[in-house]
Amino acid sequence: MPVITTIDDLKRIYERRVPRMFFDYCESGSWTEQTFRDNSSDFDDIRLRQRVAVDMTGRSTKSQMIGQDVAMPVALAPVGLTGMQHADGEMKAARAAEKFGVPFTLSTMSINSIEDVAGHTEAPFWFQLYTMKDQDYVSRLIQRAKDAKCSALVITLDLQILGQRHKDLKNGLSAPPKLTAKTIANLMTKWAWGIEMLSAKRREFGNIVGHVDGISDASSLGAWTAEQFDPSLDWSKVAKLKEQWGGKVILKGILDADDAKMALKVGADAIVVSNHGGRQLDGALSSIRALPAILDAVGDQVEVHLDSGIRSGQDVLKALSLGAKGTYIGRAFVYGLGAMGQAGVTEALNVIHKELDTTMALCGETNVADLGRHNLLVPEGFEGRWQ
Repeated sequence: MPVITTIDDLKRIYERRVPRMFFDYCESGSWTEQTFRDNSSDFDDIRLRQRVAVDMTGRSTKSQMIGQDVAMPVALAPVGLTGMQHADGEMKAARAAEKFGVPFTLSTMSINSIEDVAGHTEAPFWFQLYTMKDQDYVSRLIQRAKDAKCSALVITLDLQILGQRHKDLKNGLSAPPKLTAKTIANLMTKWAWGIEMLSAKRREFGNIVGHVDGISDASSLGAWTAEQFDPSLDWSKVAKLKEQWGGKVILKGILDADDAKMALKVGADAIVVSNHGGRQLDGALSSIRALPAILDAVGDQVEVHLDSGIRSGQDVLKALSLGAKGTYIGRAFVYGLGAMGQAGVTEALNVIHKELDTTMALCGETNVADLGRHNLLVPEGFEGRWQ
């Protein structure tokens, strides 16, 4: 195994190994990609406060997210098409998360199905739900997640209408890839990926194919999904989904203080400050800039997590120090998965954990629960003076 010291090391291997359309699917945002870029670069504006002559022994990054013990307050975010980044990708990522001791979240738009992941793991995982117009399908999907003993339902709120991602359109993104002259030429340079994919359990959307009438191939699947995201989703529907689930619910896609207050009203167990990794509303604030105002609005009445832009353990520490109780990594673990499969996801988690632990110590803290604003130097006007 090559020496891996940063998430960027994994990204470089990932780019060499995975077909261009799937790399671009991961490493891109909507429209001009301003928000996609800001998600990461805005972390750089926050500085760390070094402290010395502090006993650094006995450090711990252990915490809880929605009452679940975690080795560090980092969950694997729901990422669609993960099983096209590496053969059996969702199952391998879930196993890596389980062994490390952090939550794994399975996307509705996964390649491996709910049942596939449940059959290859022992620890309960979280399931992310996209609300569809086909209410019968949504009800059956929720029941399948219940049957698989999923311990939380993560309802994504910011994908009622799909943001335009130019690279996906230009690449003709599909699962499995459509064999055009362009994709064939690229696939010929990714022979290791191709050989592994030949033995993959699935190469289509496992939570949909076989569970919806009339879906028999990639073309019919594409037409169905393009029409299915529910633009009528509102807070009353969110409340009904929570009631239908009957367990812990995390609402993902909160970027505004008023929406955070509404999430409180419907009884969310946690909210995720997220802009979908910059893949939906381009021009929106980065998640880390939006976090303080949301925390001011809801206080400790609901658990607040942060997603979008995290590429290091220092990013995790900054989010926690601002007040988040948990964080999510998406692209960071996908880089590892695409680079080296399950071992790569484990390596990504190891990198982030080491950075978090070392930075915490150099900031004079020995327990992740003690992190706070006192560990940061936040520039004046960081949240912006918006009218």
